Amino acid sequence: MDLLVLVFLVPVIAPVAAMIALAIKLDSPGPVLYRSRRIGRGGVPFDMLKFRKMRGGSTGPPLTAYDDERFTPIGRFLMLTKLDELPQIWNVVRGDMRLVGPRPEVPEFVARYQDSYDEILSVPPGMTGVAQLIYASEARVLVGAADPIGHYENELLPAKIEFDLAYVRHRSTRGDLALLARTMVLPARRLKSHARGISVALRSIELSLAVLAILTLLITFAWAART
Repeated sequence: MDLLVLVFLVPVIAPVAAMIALAIKLDSPGPVLYRSRRIGRGGVPFDMLKFRKMRGGSTGPPLTAYDDERFTPIGRFLMLTKLDELPQIWNVVRGDMRLVGPRPEVPEFVARYQDSYDEILSVPPGMTGVAQLIYASEARVLVGAADPIGHYENELLPAKIEFDLAYVRHRSTRGDLALLARTMVLPARRLKSHARGISVALRSIELSLAVLAILTLLITFAWAART
């Protein structure tokens, strides 16, 4: 089912992903993609791909709050719309993930709740799922937390685990298709609800594209002058 859905999705997603990759490259120095170590089916670790949202060389906790100073302008846009998740399509093609499933977690959090994750990771993790949709605004919840890691690990993660356990026990093809449909409209809904914050990122994207257009014209003129 995943591969069938991707046949229809990739022609739409590929141009969007290409524009995002170009904007990231023009916006700040550093790689386009970010690799995050996660635990997959059967406890096997893998590198989950994301578009880079942080400034090159940034250090800090693995969790990101809405007001995280490490975000690039493009990165904040990607965080708000969840479009930074698009490269995980490659993880789906490789078999590390499915389109729908429990959210893959970092090794430290899996070790903390090992018994629960033994059951959760009996199925492949997914790009989207019940917990991912319910906690789409997780970055806002972490704003102002004195200890974001502790708050996530002790408050948010146990709730997400319960949703993931329920999914594993009652999953179905019909339910997966419904979750995919909800995910498809998520970026538009978040654009509407976060319009003010996104406008700053859009101005940065427009500037990056303007720079690209100027460079293209200069290269064209230089080539024409030589010929």
